Amino acid sequence: MAQNTPRRKIKDSVFTNLFQDKKYLLQLYKALHPEDSNVTEEDIKDVTIKHILVDADYNDLGFSVGDRLVILVESQSTWTLNIIIRALMYLIQTYHDFFKRTKQNLYGSKKVNMPKPELYVIFTGSKTALGNQKNPPDTISLSKDFFDGEKIAVDAEVKVLYQEDEGNIIGQYIIFCKVYNEQRKKYGQTKKAVMETIRICKNRNVLKEYLESKEQEVVDIMMTLFDDEQILEAYAEDIKNSEARKTAEKLIRKGRMSLDEIAECIPALTFDELKKLEAEVMQLA
Repeated sequence: MAQNTPRRKIKDSVFTNLFQDKKYLLQLYKALHPEDSNVTEEDIKDVTIKHILVDADYNDLGFSVGDRLVILVESQSTWTLNIIIRALMYLIQTYHDFFKRTKQNLYGSKKVNMPKPELYVIFTGSKTALGNQKNPPDTISLSKDFFDGEKIAVDAEVKVLYQEDEGNIIGQYIIFCKVYNEQRKKYGQTKKAVMETIRICKNRNVLKEYLESKEQEVVDIMMTLFDDEQILEAYAEDIKNSEARKTAEKLIRKGRMSLDEIAECIPALTFDELKKLEAEVMQLA
């Protein structure tokens, strides 16, 4: 029986599941704002955007702290500046929901009350993805990274978190992802890599309480992603093969290349598949 193979979504799902628990969400907030020692779990409200038609998270994490702050946090293992635009879109939707929930009139003369926004991205990927940069920048922004620092009508600044640190829950989550990457290189994208990640992290006291109390739940979450990933891979392969067949058919009809030459140009199809396709083309000619 073939082993199931997890992909990048594994880390996003652990991230989402971890911070659904207010105990860990409070730890995340205190890692961002260590000076604010008076905040309690009761002060924090989950405002993560949900899809309208399906019960799934739209952005990774959003929460408000009283009526003072709204904090959006994204986790990504691949480096892209497009996260700035996504974060801005999430923020606009979050404010839309806030004004609707608090029944404030945006068309009235009275100035509305709104919480101050903070945007973060937790980067868990390899530094090789950054090119010549040694580390990600501490902040990225719409004006700086898309408009060469020009003053623009609407800007968004996103703080980048990437430091491994066993002393806080953000750094521990980053370590968890790095351990998984190491185990994936060692064992491939298999269940063993997942189980070894959990074992190593517990031994290192990384997300230990979370992994011990919800280990089976974490494993179940990871396992439910396997079939979805395989379906997506199969679909992508079907699309790839379909496009390859169309291209090969055009080349065969033109008759300017041998099957060997076509096989070199289109490695997605075997020589036998090309031979069968040639017979079909000739039959229809």
